[in-house]
Amino acid sequence: MQPARSSSYARSGRASALPLAVLLSATVAIAAACGSTGETGAIAAGTEGAGGLVNGGGGALPTHTTTHHPTTTTEVGAGGTGGTGGAEPALGPPYPVVFAHGFFGFDQFAGLDFETYFFELKDHLAAEGEVVFTPTVDPFNSSDVRGEQLLEHVLSVIAETGHAKVNLVGHSQGGLDARVVAHLRPDLVASVVTVGTPHHGSPVSDVVLKVVSDPNAQGVIDELVKLIGAPIWDQVGSSTSVTKSLAQFSTAGIALFNQKYTDAPGVLYASIAGRSKLSKGGDDCKPTVTQQFVAKYGGTLDPLNPFFAIAQPILAGGLTQYPNDGLVRAKDARWGEFWGCIPADHLDEIGQILGQDPGFGNDWRHKPFYSSLVKYLRVRGL
Repeated sequence: MQPARSSSYARSGRASALPLAVLLSATVAIAAACGSTGETGAIAAGTEGAGGLVNGGGGALPTHTTTHHPTTTTEVGAGGTGGTGGAEPALGPPYPVVFAHGFFGFDQFAGLDFETYFFELKDHLAAEGEVVFTPTVDPFNSSDVRGEQLLEHVLSVIAETGHAKVNLVGHSQGGLDARVVAHLRPDLVASVVTVGTPHHGSPVSDVVLKVVSDPNAQGVIDELVKLIGAPIWDQVGSSTSVTKSLAQFSTAGIALFNQKYTDAPGVLYASIAGRSKLSKGGDDCKPTVTQQFVAKYGGTLDPLNPFFAIAQPILAGGLTQYPNDGLVRAKDARWGEFWGCIPADHLDEIGQILGQDPGFGNDWRHKPFYSSLVKYLRVRGL
């Protein structure tokens, strides 16, 4: 497992969602500029060094050494988790809620302490009496790496609160990170709820990786992202890699991920998708379990944020018009109990940019949405 870097991973709740769309668009543009024209390429096994991710054959992700955390009976006493001697049994529900940020999630955006990834959500839920944590992990890496980092945060939350488990709510790639945690330590996780998570990959990644099939071009993209990101965000390090994330979201990469990180018995898995560009959703948005806090917005439409102008046509699928949130198709966001689609694009789902309204005629709001989600978890005894 990669150790967390200095203080940036230790702090909670400082992350910007604005770069997600901006840098994705920049990545697509850079990929087009760096790609070789006569090659379509495919995901293949590569090294974890610079540029060694895609080489045009094979179909496997780079290997990553996973640190397996032994399952123990969780107790919290004077000595912390895994109590010995006079340790008391850990507390039951209601469990703390840990929100996991997505791709391009950061600790601080250009030093703006007031802007958080889940915009103002932590304080909103705290005012309702909820115990909420919003840790940060590597913004540019695979969920193998990020999931291990999130697990370390979960262990800290359990030690701090004295509860036996946590509820994980993940946005975008954060949902995949949460699944890694639940797979490695199901004894510590009561539920995994995901919003706008590409459980079945994203066509956008396939397109970018086909354009940039040369490993050298992959290295250039990683270095450019570090160059752009380092002066603005405080979590860009030498080992981070945007192409590792993109490879994981590809058709081949996500198949390997899903095969490796299977669902754990005893953990509630549920998912919600976003629909935008005035889409009503259709069959891809039909829930397997209806939740009123989602279903009540069935007639509400959302105008797409211009930031997603590059990615949306790829996702829509031409005449098929797959409903999507600008980055993730609804059909790809379904996992476990599917609770339906909300009228929100990928930024709206977390209250970005800076808490602005989702758009004209759309009365959906991220704060009451997440409040209802957490309240439902409480109803379920979690």
